[in-house]
Amino acid sequence: MDGTEGNAGQPGPAERSHRSSVSSVGTRAADVLVYLADDTVLPLAVDNLPSLSAHELHRAVREVLQLPDIALDVFALWLVSPLLEVQLKPRHRPYKLGRQWPELLLRFTDAPEDDVAADEPSLQFRRNVFFPKRRELQIHDEEVLRLLYEEAKGNVLAARYPCDVEDCEALGALVCRVQLGPYQPGQPTACALREKLDSFLPAHLCKRGHGLFAALRGRGAKAGTGEQGLLSAYCQVKEAAGSDGEHGASLSPHYRAYLLKSHELPFYGCAFFHGEVDKPAQGFLHRGGRKPVDVAISLEGVHVIDSREKHVLLGLRFQELSWDHTSPEEEESVLWLEFDGDNEGTPVNKLLKIYSKQAELMSSLIEYCIELNQTSEPAAPPENVSGAPSATGSPPPPTQRPPLRRQGSVVSSRLQHLSTIDYVEEGQQIKRVKPKRTTSFFSRQLSTSQGSYTVVQPSDSLEQG
Repeated sequence: MDGTEGNAGQPGPAERSHRSSVSSVGTRAADVLVYLADDTVLPLAVDNLPSLSAHELHRAVREVLQLPDIALDVFALWLVSPLLEVQLKPRHRPYKLGRQWPELLLRFTDAPEDDVAADEPSLQFRRNVFFPKRRELQIHDEEVLRLLYEEAKGNVLAARYPCDVEDCEALGALVCRVQLGPYQPGQPTACALREKLDSFLPAHLCKRGHGLFAALRGRGAKAGTGEQGLLSAYCQVKEAAGSDGEHGASLSPHYRAYLLKSHELPFYGCAFFHGEVDKPAQGFLHRGGRKPVDVAISLEGVHVIDSREKHVLLGLRFQELSWDHTSPEEEESVLWLEFDGDNEGTPVNKLLKIYSKQAELMSSLIEYCIELNQTSEPAAPPENVSGAPSATGSPPPPTQRPPLRRQGSVVSSRLQHLSTIDYVEEGQQIKRVKPKRTTSFFSRQLSTSQGSYTVVQPSDSLEQG
């Protein structure tokens, strides 16, 4: 799997991928099933499938869907199963990688042999992890916007993108507009929402025990908070200027509005990997253990997400970290993240160990994303919270984050839920590990940018660990 980008995470878009996308019908021709973001299946009849590249198959999909040239950059082909997800490079041959799937699972997952034997990937047409968010809002083709919207919506509903309640409601309201048309007072809107609530909100907000929309129906019972918020947000969805408000009118403004709101989520457009981190020691016996996490990596940085609680444990831009990985040949496969922090008021470099058989993939993806950022066109000027351009072109201060920073927000870091190793000057404090760092514990870091990462200097009062 040289050079592939992918992830092995919690089942999301992969849940439907339990059967193969390739059905041979002869020596020269084969039917290939390509899954789109809206769960539809696109059958393709192709010749000489074993030698067909991902680029050639990508072109065939674009021709059938009649997508514009921009779709070549926006989307990529992925091989996806509940156990592993891999974004294909243009030169890859999907058929060959599909045949090698068991070997990839054994190398990059901890799946039991029976699960490996039964697993088959599907071929999916999904967002390219290397496509910048800023370019999405320059797209005008409605079908491209729809596919991006469908993929983002699926990730929100599956809680792969953790969201605060307010944002789930705002996003769900746009889905209501797309599926039900403009909000019209006096129509049986509450009933329509009640019947399709799980199409608009993640499952954990669809709490039917509260009596769905009972208060709106005059029964005196209190409806669920998410339900009320969804209806309120639906009422406030604005129509595009000049729109006649008909259901059949262009939905592009609403697709774009959904994407713009999704862009506030720091893990939008990420590739997801599965791993584990150490829990902080608790109790009299100082028992810790490990917790499962999803590691989301994009062009902007790395986020570690609690797989069960569905909230961010750690979010870092590339300017705020250095990293490395240990290979299985040396010891347990680990991705190391180093970042600035403090220990009881003392500035330290913190180390986080992420145990994962995808550590090598994650490390390579981080490195490639940084290279792309350094060679790509300059980004648009940063925006402040109100959305107005910044007065200067300088990067935002290290503490500035995207607008989603409510108290207790699911996208805010929760370092207290992580067990980290704290260091100053060449491994003093706690204990030494190999390799001993010099300027930084790791040599891999974004040192050429105007970032916030700094190496902590030792204090005379610190004792040798």
